[in-house]
Amino acid sequence: MVPGLDDDVVMGSDDDDDADDDGEDVEEIAPQGKAKSRRRATTKKKHYTDDSIRVYLQEIGRIRLLRADEEIELARKIADLLELERIRDDVFTTHDLWESPDEVPVTYWAAAVEMPEKDFARRLHRGRRAKEKMVQSNLRLVVSIAKKYMNRGLSFQDLIQEGSLGLIRAAEKFDHEKGYKFSTYATWWIRQAITRAIADQSRTIRLPVHLYETISRIKKVTKLLSQEMGRKPTEEEIATRMEITIEKLRFIAKSAQLPISLETPIGKEEDSRLGDFIESDGETPEDRVAKILLREDLEGVLDTLTTRERDVLRLRYGLDDGRMKTLEEIGQIFNVTRERIRQIEAKALRKLRHPNRNSVLKEYIR
Repeated sequence: MVPGLDDDVVMGSDDDDDADDDGEDVEEIAPQGKAKSRRRATTKKKHYTDDSIRVYLQEIGRIRLLRADEEIELARKIADLLELERIRDDVFTTHDLWESPDEVPVTYWAAAVEMPEKDFARRLHRGRRAKEKMVQSNLRLVVSIAKKYMNRGLSFQDLIQEGSLGLIRAAEKFDHEKGYKFSTYATWWIRQAITRAIADQSRTIRLPVHLYETISRIKKVTKLLSQEMGRKPTEEEIATRMEITIEKLRFIAKSAQLPISLETPIGKEEDSRLGDFIESDGETPEDRVAKILLREDLEGVLDTLTTRERDVLRLRYGLDDGRMKTLEEIGQIFNVTRERIRQIEAKALRKLRHPNRNSVLKEYIR
């Protein structure tokens, strides 16, 4: 048996096992009825998945893209919705009668806004409808970005779902007065949601197609030999049946477990490298927007501190000029002891760790 090529360890699922015959007779590997039954189930599931994606793409393809003026109008309504939700959260905190803000009755909510319930309901509906329209009109952007992250551990459906969550967050955070196009702004949030999901849910790098096919063959040959011999075959027996060397067999088995080099050839022609399909680390327009937004949010958080606390942190961490100063240097600037500066810094950092403050900045952590 080849180390690293157990049924549960080899990368890929049984869908791939059945889809790629690669010269082997799959029906000889397992009992006839069981193999056909399993193949029908996986094929049906795959067709269902493909059909679902196809229908989804057709549906979102029929949704008209927004004009710039429409984006602005929707953004205004969404901002109004967020203000209403902020008021609802205040009501929830003040009364402490419900398990979550979503349970606050409209009666309390409308009263807090000082509007008749019917008028309030219409206003709330306009905001929610605007958010829904902003998201739906940009779902094609999610698909476009999701395609760039295929074969990194998540299915296309999962990538679309995660990207859609990022799009929703973008719709909630978008400020049209800053002059950005919504698509530019949303791209960063979509990418962030997808890359975070990949990091959280998948800890492996997918193998190139040609290596993946060879691993599938090894699995099939191993199963076939196991049935013929009534035991697990040795490395020599598998290599002989596949007409490859033991060294190559071991190399392929090892490749299934280790990260793949960015120089690994992709495809039959081997004229492309894995690195060609990974986005550049160079700064994109979306990255520049993100930096600007991070700076603005950081300034907003610092503004919640006292002037002295804010100034100490700016000097201590080089927020203005990039040069971090020592406690002693800052003490000389303010004509106090280094211990006093340490106390001010510690107090400021404790404040910044409060959820009400750090939740804003957590959005930027990838």
